[in-house]
Amino acid sequence: MTMSSMTPIVLLGALLGFGVYVLVRALAPSRRSSLEALARVDAMRARRGAPSAARPGPSGTGRLAGARANLGDRVADFYRAQGWELRSLRADLNVLERGWEGFLATKVLLAAAGMFFGPLLFAVVWVSGFGDSPVIPVWLALACAALFFFLPDLEVRRDAAEKRRDLRRVVGAYLDLVSMNLAGGRGLPEALKAAAEVSDGWAFRRIQAALADARITGHSQWEALARLGDELGVEELKDLSSSLALVADDGAKVRASLASRAETMRHRELAEIEGAAGEKSQSMLVAQLLLCAGFLVFLIYPAAIRVFQV
Repeated sequence: MTMSSMTPIVLLGALLGFGVYVLVRALAPSRRSSLEALARVDAMRARRGAPSAARPGPSGTGRLAGARANLGDRVADFYRAQGWELRSLRADLNVLERGWEGFLATKVLLAAAGMFFGPLLFAVVWVSGFGDSPVIPVWLALACAALFFFLPDLEVRRDAAEKRRDLRRVVGAYLDLVSMNLAGGRGLPEALKAAAEVSDGWAFRRIQAALADARITGHSQWEALARLGDELGVEELKDLSSSLALVADDGAKVRASLASRAETMRHRELAEIEGAAGEKSQSMLVAQLLLCAGFLVFLIYPAAIRVFQV
């Protein structure tokens, strides 16, 4: 075996060894710096003060689950040490009721799997007789690792966008319920609480938990709604909190403000539905045009072949 033929094998072995070393280093315990320890204490305090409905439970038991949790904690500590907050991604995870550390562990494990998948893909291609450069497996490993690392972000953002649309619809119905409770003679705190208790859906449960935490901690309920809106990335809840803080002492103004805001949200939702329906209609039109074009080609093809053969 010549040196040129051994080079790809050596590079492949080195790359696999590096991937195993990175995975072992990520799972092995190590001493934390004082900054990381303080950031960890702050994160634990924030999780302890978070609503119980938003706290994710353990996804598994045993040594493997413990190693995955340890990996997630270490990656989260690294993110905090670097100052990477990623607020929008955290808000998406809060909407989906998924933990930040578990999500980071999933990203790292998928990236490690991508580093193994890249050389494996090159081996399949090389056996098929395409490509023999020793640089290809390295680039394939890096590309697959980067792709696998960012795949969970795309999935989370897609699922969170769908769930956030449902939450906005619930907020519009919640505003109507609060307005009706105010018209029935309830005070604003009682109306907010009673309107949130009409359903046990996930959105109403989040609102109930936020209002209950506000009552325990001594904060106003509109401040709790503002914190919930900031946590979930829903601007409607933060706007509602600002409106309630301005007109909290006047019941008539509160009812008018809530009714107007609910109507605005319904009009916005109808506009979004009409826009989505228009996009689907355009897609159907393009599909029909392509089908007609294919049918015309099917009709014209025999005559064209006969003319060109002549």
